[in-house]
Amino acid sequence: MKVLVVGATGGSGRAAVEALAGRGHEVTALARRASTVFGGRAGVRAVDGDATVPEDVGRAVRGQDAVVVTLGISEPPLRVRLLGSAGTALDVRSRGTATVVAAMREHGVRRLVVQSSYGVGETRDRLPLSSRLVFALLLRPQIADHEQQERIVRGSGLDWTLVQPVHLTDGDEPAALSGTGDTEGMRVSRRAVGEVLADLAEVPGDGPRSVAVSGARAAVARGGALPGIPGPARETRRSPA
Repeated sequence: MKVLVVGATGGSGRAAVEALAGRGHEVTALARRASTVFGGRAGVRAVDGDATVPEDVGRAVRGQDAVVVTLGISEPPLRVRLLGSAGTALDVRSRGTATVVAAMREHGVRRLVVQSSYGVGETRDRLPLSSRLVFALLLRPQIADHEQQERIVRGSGLDWTLVQPVHLTDGDEPAALSGTGDTEGMRVSRRAVGEVLADLAEVPGDGPRSVAVSGARAAVARGGALPGIPGPARETRRSPA
C-alpha cells in the first residue's frame, strides 16, 4: 500500500511514518525538512516540500492509496501565543489540509486520515474545564485553526476520518479509541497515536467519522477491530520502544 504522510517530521507524523514503514508499506514523507529526518530510511521516500504549496502537494499525492495529515507547529505554545510563530504559519493546519484535499480530488485519491485535537468539533463540549482554560488562554489560535481544518475535512467529499487525540506525550501510554467521544486517561503517547493513524490509513472508511484517542487505563485490548471502533473504547497495541 502507498501512503503519504503530510507533516511527517512532527512527533505524530514521525510515529505514523515509522508505523507504516514497519508494516511494509511504501511511505512518502512530506515536510520541509523530510530528507534530513528520513533520508536513507528503508521504505520511506522523503520529499522536501511545503504542505501549503499546491505543486509540492500534488507531486506527493499522485499515485497514493491513502493520505495521513499530521500538520502542526513545533514551537513552544507559550512563545507562539505571545510572539506568534517564527517558522510556521498559524493557519498551517487548515491551509495545508485544504491543499491536500484539492490535490486528492485532482488525482483521484479517496482515503484521508487527519489528526486534529480532542476538544474540537464534536468533542468541544466534552473537554475538562482545566483543558478548556488551556485552550482559551494558551492555544486559542491553534484550536481555531483545528476547527477550520475539521470544517474543510467534513466538506471534502472524501473517505475521511478525523483523529482527535488528548494531550500528547513522548512516553509509552497506549491508546484507547472511541467513536462516541468517550475518554479514559487524558494523556497518550505520540507513538501510540502514530499506530492509530497507520491503522486507519490501512482500512477503507466506514463512512465519515471522528475518532477520539485517549490514554488506555486497561492492560488488555477490548472492543472490536478497526474500522468499526465501537464505544466506549478500544485499546491499540503498544508501540515498540
